[in-house]
Amino acid sequence: MKIERFEDIIAWQKAEKLTLNLYSLLKKCSDYGFRDQLQRASVSVMNNIAEGFERNTNKELKYFLYISKGSCGEVRSMLYIASQLGYITNNAYKENRALSEEISRMLPGLIKTL
Repeated sequence: MKIERFEDIIAWQKAEKLTLNLYSLLKKCSDYGFRDQLQRASVSVMNNIAEGFERNTNKELKYFLYISKGSCGEVRSMLYIASQLGYITNNAYKENRALSEEISRMLPGLIKTL
């Protein structure tokens, strides 16, 4: 099956869910620098998948998928701190960490298919 739109990429769909989760969870967080950085990192996951796809070359898509994977690591690192600081609940931490790990596992598989 040929993917016609980046919106059809499951990793992008999960990254969108992660981003929406984090925006919702941190809506009232007054540590604006931290909140903004975590939100930017999550947006970077989905946007790099989209940007790479729209470049229409496998080489550039791979490049952007690696950036997206790096942003997943940044999200997980920041989620840990968010949990430790009490900005999010332990359940929210576990749910979103698992989602970011799932995305991180999907990206190399996508890269290998190119």
